Amino acid sequence: MATSSVLNVVITGASRGIGLATAEAFAGEGCRLLLSARQPAALEEAARGLQQRYPGSQVMTRAADLSDPNEAKALGDWVLTTAGTADILVNNAGLFYPGSVCSEPEGSLESQLAVNLYSAYHLTRRLLPAMMAAGRGHIFNLCSIASLNAYPNGGAYSISKFALYGFSKNLREEMKPHGIKVTHVLPGAAYTDSWRGSGVDPNRLMEAADIARMILAASRLSPQACVEEIVLRPLLGDL
Repeated sequence: MATSSVLNVVITGASRGIGLATAEAFAGEGCRLLLSARQPAALEEAARGLQQRYPGSQVMTRAADLSDPNEAKALGDWVLTTAGTADILVNNAGLFYPGSVCSEPEGSLESQLAVNLYSAYHLTRRLLPAMMAAGRGHIFNLCSIASLNAYPNGGAYSISKFALYGFSKNLREEMKPHGIKVTHVLPGAAYTDSWRGSGVDPNRLMEAADIARMILAASRLSPQACVEEIVLRPLLGDL
């Protein structure tokens, strides 16, 4: 079970990109990390690297395909059994397929809603009762600039991110009386695996660590302060 001096940080999509960068930021603070990703081998490799670099942090993992509501709920049960509660939850699991509503493959909306929205919904619901009983906690939902503005070739991805933003805003209102903070994180293009091989200069994009540092900073505020939104874009604007 968690002690009062060690924060339990739950991060989904933690094997790479923004999720891994966020895990590294909290590992540097000596937190207890409860990490999940879909691919077991990649998740274990990421965990080993974190443990080696930050021996003062405890790193635990559970692979899960969060597009399956039952696996999302099982992940929540694992967190509760392992740590008692989540002090910080980072809903970062995501799926991106470019396309337009009129021509994208059948099932694009369903598959991206399953990962980008339903995973956060079901996992959060599983963890909320313990957080509410504790009267504390901080939930970060990784939305996107695509949650704010439609753009060409956004299609089902943008729709799913608009939906996640709506979920996050509603959750913020609901959790105010319970001492639980909710932050909507809306990053623009950051250099992750999605951009490798694209031909775009990495210097044109943000670093995944930029988003991670902002999440960490928001988590450090006093109990009476909440950063509701974090909007980050590359210096030269969206691509």
